Amino acid sequence: MSVVRHGTSPALPIAAEALVRAGRRFDQRGWVMGTSGNFSAVLDRDPLRLAITPSATFKGELQAEQILEMDDRCLPVERPGGGAARVSAEAQLHVEVVRGRGAGAVLHTHSIWSTLLSQRFGDAGGFAIEGFEMLKGLEGVRTHEHREWLPIVENDQDMPRLSGVVREMLREHPDAHGFLLRGHGLYTWGADLPQAIRHVEILEFLLEVKWRSSQLSAVSLQQGSSSES
Repeated sequence: MSVVRHGTSPALPIAAEALVRAGRRFDQRGWVMGTSGNFSAVLDRDPLRLAITPSATFKGELQAEQILEMDDRCLPVERPGGGAARVSAEAQLHVEVVRGRGAGAVLHTHSIWSTLLSQRFGDAGGFAIEGFEMLKGLEGVRTHEHREWLPIVENDQDMPRLSGVVREMLREHPDAHGFLLRGHGLYTWGADLPQAIRHVEILEFLLEVKWRSSQLSAVSLQQGSSSES
């Protein structure tokens, strides 16, 4: 892999510690099992630099020195003793979200609920969540009557192509606070890392409620059909 040789941002150590704490927090909730998930935080915008978790690592066991710095081409910035860690192939999606939303941090989790719902509603291109008080935890939302549309994007191993699809989806849904990759997981973001973490926790809560309530509805329908027969 090519390496950019421009030194590292002075903001990297603080961002790295914060990303490590996020990884441990999400791991405790079962949202980044195995080596799943990836997180990033903006270090500089001109030129663009991101702190990002390395590929194929357990997010609950990361150390700050493992966090990479990369540029807008998803190339890692060299640093002393940096080793051979790789930037995730999905790093391009982080860059798209930072550019498309002006985000200061992008977080990707792999919960059971996001995976199941992305399969159930994938053909519809997304689904709505409404009527829950927890929606008010999303930035700019002031009422439980808010209707949050969560787009679903078909997963693709061709990252340049998938990046283009995500770029267009962000344009089509300017009010969305996140999106799902089908069969894959949740992407969300925030103006800074604390806001992005809040969005993960709010959306993961809502996704679990959405799935569990749909299962309860299905059981109720079955019981109703049985009693009528």
